[in-house]
Amino acid sequence: MAKVCVSEVFPVYNFTFELPTRVHFGQGSLEKLAELKESGSKVLLVYGGGSIKRAGIYGDALKILHGAGLEVFELSGVEPNPRIGSVRKGAKLCKENAIDTVLAIGGGSVIDCAKVTAAGAKYDGDAWDLVIDPMKIADALPIYVVLTVAATGSEMDPYAVISDLSKNEKWGTGSPLLTPKMSILDPSYTFSVSKKQTAAGTADIMSHTFENYFTPVEGFLQARFCEAVLKTCIHYGPVALNDPENYEARANLMWASSWAINGTLSAGSGVNWCVHPMEHELSAFYDITHGQGLAILTPHWMMHVLSEETAGKFAEYGVNVWGLDPKADAWTNALAAIECTRRFFKEELKLPMTLHEVGITEQDKFEIMAEKAAAGSEGCYVPLTKEDIVKIFKAAF
Repeated sequence: MAKVCVSEVFPVYNFTFELPTRVHFGQGSLEKLAELKESGSKVLLVYGGGSIKRAGIYGDALKILHGAGLEVFELSGVEPNPRIGSVRKGAKLCKENAIDTVLAIGGGSVIDCAKVTAAGAKYDGDAWDLVIDPMKIADALPIYVVLTVAATGSEMDPYAVISDLSKNEKWGTGSPLLTPKMSILDPSYTFSVSKKQTAAGTADIMSHTFENYFTPVEGFLQARFCEAVLKTCIHYGPVALNDPENYEARANLMWASSWAINGTLSAGSGVNWCVHPMEHELSAFYDITHGQGLAILTPHWMMHVLSEETAGKFAEYGVNVWGLDPKADAWTNALAAIECTRRFFKEELKLPMTLHEVGITEQDKFEIMAEKAAAGSEGCYVPLTKEDIVKIFKAAF
């Protein structure tokens, strides 16, 4: 039987809560970029491929930055699942040019790269040290964001995830110093996001919320917050897929992205995350899209941890989020809720539901991935051993 963890390591309802990011939300908010001059005169602009140029955001941003008297340096080509090599290059640029601040224009990968670059610029050693040991983050340049993809919530949180694919490693790091000072959220900038990334982003937002929702801690208000975010994704995710320029849908998903992981839902939840460490191993070894990996693993994780002890929580999720019959028994509703989740990912978001579908065609790395994931998920809702995680990987295969 899956046994819920209530670890004494996590003080229930004891937490420090702060939201230091200044957010400018809505169309036309890019003009607020001029506020970067509050942090200095030299800016490192971090972005990915050419999408921000095709969308016109790049040119508009440069015009505003130059108009504010700021000198701009560039770090382009940041990868999905951002690499430590890009971080090292960015940190070097900052040091060599006495850069004052870092501006990320893009989605979560670009923002994460910018965050660790900002810390690496103030660190004498190799930036990878800051990924594997967050305690070494002692200072960082101010970080600013223009968000173009609703998914990771990195625009309003203190975390970053960086990969070193030469070692098949992908690790999360975090520090209050990595929290963006300001983020610009214009939903119209997400109109051109592909169906694949829109669906994966919606799954990512939902996964962040699940990680905080499934907890043994009785937090009525926190649970209702989580349910509101989940229902927002369930309602507006398909709308954005079918009508990419629907401003209401894009705005709701963008705001849900920020609130799913800015600390509001996790404060007092009492557990560490469990599905993310598993997916990070998939991405580290196979470089798959993060949100797709989460969507594949989540229903299988749910089934694996379902027991008489956890059925009540899954039933609560089913009734409050999916509208299941509150008079039905907990086990019936729990199974139905998990099936609703799987069907939503598959039928509404059109996401892959097996590892085969994303190109993982062998199981030879499951043991080593599971061992690393188990170490990264200690203290989660239902404790998972290496053997548990291997079973989840095989079920998803």
